[in-house]
Amino acid sequence: MSLHKARFWKPLSQQKVQCELCRFHCVIFEGKRGLCGVRENRSGCLYSLVYGKSIAENVDPIEKKPLFHVYPGSRSLSIATVGCNFRCLHCQNAEISQWTRGHQQIPGSTMSPESVVARAESTGCLSISYTYTEPTIFMEFAYDIAVLAHAAGLKNIFVTNGYTTTQALEAIAPYLDAANVDLKGFSDQAYRHLTGASLQGVLDCLKDYRRLGIWIEVTTLLIPDHNDTDSELRQIAQFIVEELGREVPWHVSAFYPSYKMLDRPPTPSSTLLRAQKIGREAGLDYVYIGNMNIPGGEDTVCPGCQRAVIKRARFHTMGMQIVSGRCAYCQQKIPGIGMTVSK
Repeated sequence: MSLHKARFWKPLSQQKVQCELCRFHCVIFEGKRGLCGVRENRSGCLYSLVYGKSIAENVDPIEKKPLFHVYPGSRSLSIATVGCNFRCLHCQNAEISQWTRGHQQIPGSTMSPESVVARAESTGCLSISYTYTEPTIFMEFAYDIAVLAHAAGLKNIFVTNGYTTTQALEAIAPYLDAANVDLKGFSDQAYRHLTGASLQGVLDCLKDYRRLGIWIEVTTLLIPDHNDTDSELRQIAQFIVEELGREVPWHVSAFYPSYKMLDRPPTPSSTLLRAQKIGREAGLDYVYIGNMNIPGGEDTVCPGCQRAVIKRARFHTMGMQIVSGRCAYCQQKIPGIGMTVSK
C-alpha cells in the first residue's frame, strides 16, 4: 500500500494524532484510520493511503457536476479515489465511497498529478473536477493536481459534501475555482441520521467558500418525507439568499431509491416544481431542476428580462445567448466563470 504523508493534522500524546482536514476532527490512535478510512496513523504520523490512486476517471459535461455557470457546454476531466468521510444512506457511489468500510486494501490506478493534467489537456477539457466521492479525503492529491492545473490555465472544481475545515479550504482556495456543494436538508437531526455529520458544519463551510471567493452552486437532493416540506425548502432557499447571495444557483434534484434507502419512492416531478417555485419566491435568481427531464427545468433564465439565455437538456447546452457575461437581450449580468460566449 502506497503511503503519502498527510497535511492538516497535529500530534497528540501516546502516538495519537488529530486530523484537521474535515470537520469531524478525528482523533486517530496508532495503527488506526479516520472515519474516511483513507488516512492512517503510523507511529504517530498521519498518512494518506489514496495519493495517486485513481478509482474513477471520466470526461464529463460540466453540467453533470452539476455546474451551470462555469464554462457552459464545456467538458471536465472527473477523477476520484475511494473513501468518504460521510456515510450517506442514499449514496449513489457507495461501491467506491464506502469501500474502506469493508476492505483494508486501497484499489485504484496509479496516476501522478502531472499525468492527470496532461489527460485533461489531451481530451480538450477546460477543467478538472474532483468528484464521485468526497474530494476532501484525497486533499493532498487534489492539491498537487490543482497547483499544476492552475499553472496550465485549467479550472479546478470540487463536487463536495461541504465538510472541509476552514484551514484546509483556505490552503487550496488560491487554486480552487468552483464547487458544487451538497446541502442535504435543513434539520440537524435528519442530517446526522442521513450522513453522520452536522448541519451547522456544512453551513459554516458554505460560508467559508463564499468568503474565499470560490464560485459555488448548491445542490439539494429532495427525498420524499425526509427534506421536502415547504418549510424546510424555504429555510434552505432563505439561507442561500441571506448568507451566500441570491445569484448562487440552487439545484433541486430528484431522488431515486439507492443503497440503504431502497424503501423510499422516487421524487415526483410536482415536488421539484414546488421547490423551484419556493426558491424563486425566496429571491433566488437561478433555481434548476435536476435528475428529471422537465422542459425548461435546466434553462438559465435571465433575472432581468425573464428570457432563456441558455437552454439545456440532459446536461447538454443547446443554445446560449450571453455576450461577455451579459444577457444578449437586456444586458443583465449573468454571473459565473467563463460566461462569455454567444452561441
